[in-house]
Amino acid sequence: MSEILLVLFIIAIIFFIFNHLNNKIRRLEKEVSDLTTKINQPQQDREIQILQHEQKPVEEIKTQNTAQQPDVHEKILADNRPSPPQKDWLEPVFDFLKQNILTIVGIFTLVLGLGYFVKYAIDKNWIGETSRAGIGFVAGTGIMLLGHFLRKNYAVFASIITGGGISVLYFTTTIGFQEYHLFTQNTAFVITTLITIVSIALAHYYKSEILIIFAMLGGFLAPLMISTGQSNYLFLFTYLTLLNIGMLATSFLKHWKSVGWTAYIFTSMYLFYWTSEKPELLSIVFYIISYIIFYIFALQDYIKKNTLSTSDTLMLVLINFSSIIGLVYTFKTLSYEPVIIFPLVFAAGNGVLLLREYGKKSFGFSYSIFAALTISLVTVAVAFQFKTHLITSVWAIEASLLVYFWKKSGHPIFKTCFYVLFPLVIIAQMMTWTEYFHKEHMGIIFNPVFLTSLVTVSTTVLNLFLLKKTSEPGKKDDHFFENVFAVVSYGVIYIALLLEIIYHISDMPWAAMLSIGLLFSIYYLFILILLRKKLDIDGRIQTGLIYLFVILIAFNSSLAASEVVTVVLRKQLTFGFYTIHLLQWIPFVYILWNAAVMKDFYKTKTSYLAISVSLVIGISYGFYNTYILSSSTDISSIYKIKEHFTILYLPIIWTVLASIFIYVSLKKNIPEYSRIGFILIGIMVLKLYSYDVWQMDNISRITAFIILGVILLLSSFTFQRLKNIIKNMVDKKEEEKKN
Repeated sequence: MSEILLVLFIIAIIFFIFNHLNNKIRRLEKEVSDLTTKINQPQQDREIQILQHEQKPVEEIKTQNTAQQPDVHEKILADNRPSPPQKDWLEPVFDFLKQNILTIVGIFTLVLGLGYFVKYAIDKNWIGETSRAGIGFVAGTGIMLLGHFLRKNYAVFASIITGGGISVLYFTTTIGFQEYHLFTQNTAFVITTLITIVSIALAHYYKSEILIIFAMLGGFLAPLMISTGQSNYLFLFTYLTLLNIGMLATSFLKHWKSVGWTAYIFTSMYLFYWTSEKPELLSIVFYIISYIIFYIFALQDYIKKNTLSTSDTLMLVLINFSSIIGLVYTFKTLSYEPVIIFPLVFAAGNGVLLLREYGKKSFGFSYSIFAALTISLVTVAVAFQFKTHLITSVWAIEASLLVYFWKKSGHPIFKTCFYVLFPLVIIAQMMTWTEYFHKEHMGIIFNPVFLTSLVTVSTTVLNLFLLKKTSEPGKKDDHFFENVFAVVSYGVIYIALLLEIIYHISDMPWAAMLSIGLLFSIYYLFILILLRKKLDIDGRIQTGLIYLFVILIAFNSSLAASEVVTVVLRKQLTFGFYTIHLLQWIPFVYILWNAAVMKDFYKTKTSYLAISVSLVIGISYGFYNTYILSSSTDISSIYKIKEHFTILYLPIIWTVLASIFIYVSLKKNIPEYSRIGFILIGIMVLKLYSYDVWQMDNISRITAFIILGVILLLSSFTFQRLKNIIKNMVDKKEEEKKN
């Protein structure tokens, strides 16, 4: 009883605080209203002056116009001022998080608190299974209604609130079916379908792209939520097809392309899982249906405006080749022939659009895309029909000859043909690499797969050299294709070497393969960064390489090293193998020490965060894994050692790192490091708070989470109102100054 009174008392305090804030906000709103009244009065006076001004003599007006000419010159000078620098591409994401982080965290915390409350009530036998599901449905509906009432003035806030309510309904249905068995699978499916339909309808009604993404996520995750482990692929993909048709209609009506991309990702995952788990002829039907749906989705701008955007082009490429991969794999697994029928049929479809462009005498971007797709698909069919090794080598050499001819003749037709042929070389090479998974006991280096890769690698290096010598000054349009070619070329060289290494160490434990693979990747990127000037690597590619480099450092320090520690404790590897991953610190320290290597990298604030996070992860996991190996002899004692390190030593390491960041910030005058240092301290405080909370009893934990969730949501709501009021006040003051 005392626990309930405590909860009611705290809720009363929250209500009092919120009511006090609400009164302050109302006073601010009244001040804005009074300010508006004051502004309107000078506006009326100015209108009277304008009427008097129209009655003045023409000479006086001319005099006034002459006197106002400097203002015109000042306006012209202002228009000619340089535009402000472009923002970092991640800044809109951070702006969105800054504006809505309280809402997102509040929804998550409130749902978590309600979940713990329901669990506590279940443990105490306060409510039955039916009542539990009822509470979930009522809570979800109530949250959606709250979002509905807030939608006019707080659109984004309301969309996130409504999305949280939809999530509660989905999870309630899942728990009611999986845990409590309150209804059958068919009933659960009907409920999730109705939730999806209502969500999509609300998204259309509210005109909210955020909300429909919530609905699509729930719609695609619903089959997993109500799955019983028995695969009914016909029913599943019939449902997904209907969902994709709804997506297509929404995309055409609202032009929300994010909905189509969400549907494509989930549909491809389901199809590939079906293909790998149980390949059958029925999957071919749904591959073709999905191909048609997403092909139409990619062509929506082409149908309406006769144009193709970058995202549309990417979708065309992905849907063509992902469908071919799945279809050909199914045919080959089931031993059906001929496999070339699918690329030829897809080539015919693209060829129809190519002929349409040709008939209109339109030889622009769309014509080039359809021509490239048609030629690529036909050539892929030829590659399937003949031996892969031979055709890969022939195409690779032919591509280099095309670049050489273009260099000698200067005729652009050779360059165009090269850009068409090179992707086919990559596809053929990928087919060659698949033999690593089928052939055994191949020799080191001197095996047909790697020798074919060497031909491709050699011609790729030659192409990079020739394209560097054949750069056309003044033609900036070619830089995009040249950069894409450079990235793909470095990727081909990397994969060819990595697969050969992995093949010959495949008998080692998975952790060893992962560690060696990541270490090779780190050194490969390090070599590219060191040779960036000689290779004439574009500045944006250099920045991307460094981002990838620090990400791999973090992965190797955490995931790979932890897996190696586990294998060492199981006596499958020696301690000496663990020390191999520490070789990553040689290139990492070199790059950190030589700031000139990352001159372009430090132009954005995100780069400081990436470097700092990677450094913190590397040092923390380095001490963490070394401490575990030095303090334990077998796997049974690892849990207590991990807990001891996390509680005692990790805060000390982070405190030292935070102090170093703040010191470097003050010494080098780099404010980003100071922020990172304080963020690290904040994380430590949050960790301590989170740990303390988990040591509480159930009722205290429930109270803490629910109150924290409510406070965050009320704070977010209050923040949104204050932001709108302040914006209105600023706008009114600016208008007053103009008047």
